[in-house]
Amino acid sequence: MASIACNAGSSFNLLNREAFKVSLKNHIQGSLKNNLSLEDFRTWNTFSLSSFRTKGPFLSSSLSSFRRVLRAPTCSNSDPGQSILTTNNNGDANSSERRLVVLVIGGGGREHSLCYALKRSPSCGEVFCAPGNAGIAHSGDATCISDLNILDNVAVISCCHTRGVELVVVGPEAPLVAGLVDDLTKAGIPTFGPSAAAAALEGSKDFTKKLCDKYGIPTAKYKTFADPLEAKEYVKEQGTPIVVKADGLAAGKGVIVAMNIQEAFDAIDSMLVANTFGSAGSRIIIEEFLEGEEASFFALVDGETALPLESAQDHKRVGDGDTGPNTGGMGAYSPAPVLTSELQSLVMESIIHPTVKGMAAEGCKFVGVLYAGIMIEKKSGLPKLIEYNVRFGDPECQVLMMRLESDLAQVLLAACRGELGGVSLSWSPGSAMVIVMASNGYPGSYEKGTIIKNLEEAELIGPMVKIFHAGTALDSEGNFIANGGRVLGVTAKGKDLAEARDKAYKASEVIDWPEGFFRRDIGWRALSHIYTKTS
Repeated sequence: MASIACNAGSSFNLLNREAFKVSLKNHIQGSLKNNLSLEDFRTWNTFSLSSFRTKGPFLSSSLSSFRRVLRAPTCSNSDPGQSILTTNNNGDANSSERRLVVLVIGGGGREHSLCYALKRSPSCGEVFCAPGNAGIAHSGDATCISDLNILDNVAVISCCHTRGVELVVVGPEAPLVAGLVDDLTKAGIPTFGPSAAAAALEGSKDFTKKLCDKYGIPTAKYKTFADPLEAKEYVKEQGTPIVVKADGLAAGKGVIVAMNIQEAFDAIDSMLVANTFGSAGSRIIIEEFLEGEEASFFALVDGETALPLESAQDHKRVGDGDTGPNTGGMGAYSPAPVLTSELQSLVMESIIHPTVKGMAAEGCKFVGVLYAGIMIEKKSGLPKLIEYNVRFGDPECQVLMMRLESDLAQVLLAACRGELGGVSLSWSPGSAMVIVMASNGYPGSYEKGTIIKNLEEAELIGPMVKIFHAGTALDSEGNFIANGGRVLGVTAKGKDLAEARDKAYKASEVIDWPEGFFRRDIGWRALSHIYTKTS
């Protein structure tokens, strides 16, 4: 491989664009024949990108293609469309049925990581993403359908028929609440995600609280209000700190932790008087403040059976030291030391299983992923449910998909078929961490269109570093530009959390984006757990 690297390096330095195409093609073909190893990939990483950088997206796309060849698993069948696969109870593929065509709905970092995991699934032949984003398309992890309106259920069904889609995976919550899964299922298209009725677990916090009351699921004490005066009286009675939540979907911004009476009153007025969140804030939940450590708990559900995923923990506050306003998430890691195996079993027994059984008893079986926000209460040491989301969390999904070794396509298809009872999951050892890079000003107002450089170089600092694009686009010159608040998820896997953290931060430092920022302390809670345990 050393001689190949030498030849490739000199060729890239000297050749023009057309000759580069031929050279790259030859190296890719040779790589496929030689079944490149991880060590070969490290050798490729030593190439100096600066010595053969050209303008425009061509070179970046070619390099991404070459990296995908080096990362791809080898296949004995040269025609992926003709490979015949099934799965065993580990979610791994055996040979018996045609490779799946999968459509991922959404266009953020979560969806990029799902596309990445599906692309690596042996049973998956082609991955589409709608609408996707420039980074997803550029990475080669999926073919993006940017003009598909994912809130037009008829258009999505038509797209599935046209492209031969055999499994749909819905990422964001809005299409779920709008009943996309219901309509796709009626059309005979297997879809991973809950029905509109079951999506009320996220769509209405009042619905979830009432379910908790009925089925004995531990959660914070609460009361629901539509009248601001009554809400303020309740706050006076309960005292502060206290939590004020919009009942409906508010893009992750409808939760205010009020540390004093005035902050609580301001939150109430913002939601019920000023209609800051529209109909989502026409009702509010006021609940007791729980002190402890938060963690994210995920379980795949097929209507009756729940299969836990690995643990993860995110950082919601925008600033270091968990300060400042809440965000959609500024970073995450997996596994989460706070969720011991004993606690995970307790979460399944006291929260997840009663929820699945309760939803079935209410006549709306839940199929999809249950994302439970859990508080490990300081005074009791026991888990309590903060809230449910009915889709993979973002950015927790990124670290989970980096660690998943099972065939994701077959696992999700088993959930759609009600067959999770025979499935177990395989995870890579070690840890994964994601650092979210956001536009300056987020979660408030921020500027779009700022240029982001050195993304290729950042991914090449070492093996198992991946940048998931959450909010990027391309400008007229082929440069990546910021197109949202949370823009990039710089993700790395390591033998332990310290190594994953080191790689993720090194990659983040390589990225040239003066108009962006990231927290410098992702993982501090987990590392303190580890150091405390070992000292």
